[in-house]
Amino acid sequence: MAMNGQEYAEQLDALLPQGLAWPRESDARMRDLTRGLAEEFARVDARGDDLLREVLPSTTIEMLSDWERVAGLPDACVPSGQTMQERRAALLSRLAGTGGQSIAFFIELAAYLGFTITITEFRPFRAGVSHAGDALYNDLWRHAWRVNGPETTVIEFRAGLSAAGEPLRKWGNELLECVLNRVKPAHTVLLFGYGG
Repeated sequence: MAMNGQEYAEQLDALLPQGLAWPRESDARMRDLTRGLAEEFARVDARGDDLLREVLPSTTIEMLSDWERVAGLPDACVPSGQTMQERRAALLSRLAGTGGQSIAFFIELAAYLGFTITITEFRPFRAGVSHAGDALYNDLWRHAWRVNGPETTVIEFRAGLSAAGEPLRKWGNELLECVLNRVKPAHTVLLFGYGG
């Protein structure tokens, strides 16, 4: 935790040599000098604490654009005018995304982007394997799958995560669709279903 100006001033006063050339009275010019230095030391110390926050992509504010540059963002899926939360979510998604083709991978990727989804896989109806009441899909559905999500995902303004001037609410599923279409297996057909 950063020290404040008063604490630095006390330390500077304690480090001054003894003698008449180093007055310690509260109205002495030397005291004004140590107070001025102490405030600057406290400011620099606090900025050091800020830098620790900037080291993590999940808490960065000032260095977000640097993190985005390193991660190759924004990409074609990122709409212009994103909020800080959306930019941070896209960054975390890009950094954490190691790739995969499992249902769990796509659900986790959507969660990084701020979406709660489920996935439905379609299987062709097969005599002896399928049961009465199962959907009648043909072989064309073998490589189709559907992402199910709420009709609209609302991203709300959050203190500490959002910035001044951003909307209090933002909604839409375009980011989810773009990212999942980009990373889906090439031979598959991805469908999206929203709402009930």
